[in-house]
Amino acid sequence: MVNVDFEWFNFNDKVDFHGMKNLIRQLFDVDATLFDVSALVDLILSQPSIGSTIKTDGEESDPFAFVTALNIQEHRQKQPIAQLIEYLSEKARTTESLAPIPELLASGKHVGLVLSERLINMPSDIAPPLYSMLVEEIQDAVDDKEPYEFTHYLIVSKTYHEIESTLTEERKKKKGRQDATLFHFHEEDEVLQRHALAYGSYPFTKMDDAVADSKRAFQEMGVMPMGSMILIEASKFADAVKAVGEYLSPPS
Repeated sequence: MVNVDFEWFNFNDKVDFHGMKNLIRQLFDVDATLFDVSALVDLILSQPSIGSTIKTDGEESDPFAFVTALNIQEHRQKQPIAQLIEYLSEKARTTESLAPIPELLASGKHVGLVLSERLINMPSDIAPPLYSMLVEEIQDAVDDKEPYEFTHYLIVSKTYHEIESTLTEERKKKKGRQDATLFHFHEEDEVLQRHALAYGSYPFTKMDDAVADSKRAFQEMGVMPMGSMILIEASKFADAVKAVGEYLSPPS
């Protein structure tokens, strides 16, 4: 067992660019190439007081986790948000459970786009303080008349299911047979979706079985990642975050 001290920091545009870029690429997986990731990271770093990073070796080190919220309506003319609106709307149209999302994104309402990612071996109990601080920071910004008074929160995340490996001739015959069980990369998503107006997963545009085989969790299984969205009304977001804390916080 290794003891690690986690430290929370505001975004710092002088040191966080490359670490944040890696985490954003991890969040969007193979579809990250569809976006201007650098411009998206610049936009996130331009609002340092909304969201947090987690580090283990001081502020100058790379972030191991982050969460932030971007106002889709406020930034919809900027390239990275325009790309995300088009992408998320297209994905939502292909998934019945995500049907309300395209109309909402086109409505002009102030939707908070929540992006959160962490290194794969980070413990899930970092999620409650990350989200709790985000709620507090957004409320402080609203009190200061800044444009963070959202009607909804749209959380972009990832899920996965296991599939048969295609690495041998025998397994190639089984290609396409999949385990129907869906797993969450972020354990808190299971709680957040209980408070959701809409939620669901969608296939990545650039995913194929070869990529799934490269992400093998077990000797005989590949991991097929998928994107996911969770839409929560703003009036229910604080309660959802509180529920995450109750579910994931370690026992005292």
